[in-house]
Amino acid sequence: MSPVMLIAILFVLGTLNVAANKAVVASGHPMLDALPSALRENGGRLALIAEVFLLFAAMLLAANGFPAAGWFYVIYSVGTLLAAWAIVTGRV
Repeated sequence: MSPVMLIAILFVLGTLNVAANKAVVASGHPMLDALPSALRENGGRLALIAEVFLLFAAMLLAANGFPAAGWFYVIYSVGTLLAAWAIVTGRV
């Protein structure tokens, strides 16, 4: 797969991760009470910043000859999106 295609996939997954993160924080799920308050304050901005940092790091590494970083981010994203879906729909 070309690096450009991998970066495009990472961008789409990153956008979905940020949206899922925001949805989980907005859901008010009781499990969120176990998180440190810094991750919940201001609508979870610190968690969103960390998510964006991970996305940019994966994109930069993938663009500079380390495609494995991109594929790890893909695996991470699938897990994150499944967990967010379970939390938001009340399955957890």
